Amino acid sequence: MNKSQKFTNHNYNKSLNKFASQLRKKMTKSESCLWKYVLSAGQMKGYTFNRQRPVLNYIADFMCKELMIIIELDGITHHSENAIANDDKKDERLRQIGFSVLRFSDNDVLNHLNMVVETIDSCIELKLKERLKSTKK
Repeated sequence: MNKSQKFTNHNYNKSLNKFASQLRKKMTKSESCLWKYVLSAGQMKGYTFNRQRPVLNYIADFMCKELMIIIELDGITHHSENAIANDDKKDERLRQIGFSVLRFSDNDVLNHLNMVVETIDSCIELKLKERLKSTKK
């Protein structure tokens, strides 16, 4: 299978769809909180975010295709050196294909949700300014 067949629609990887579906059914407490109170139903300035979206060989916790934003939530399993290195590699690869990647700890989502919302809002505003700039050229 060549690359154009494997990755389509914002680098969607349909071979990971079954696993992504399982993850959507077993969201963590912080994922559920961010989804319910911040990202579902266009709550962030009307933009649609998808949960557990396969992209390249990864599954993004949340993705806004229109703005090319990925949000990752890191629990305790992300604290080891190996996990941090893997997350850095994932973030770099996603940035290479045009995504902005935001990472928050579970603790941030559960205890400092306003800060998380402000950071996401700032990223959206930046993306909108970039889009406006590029259309004026």
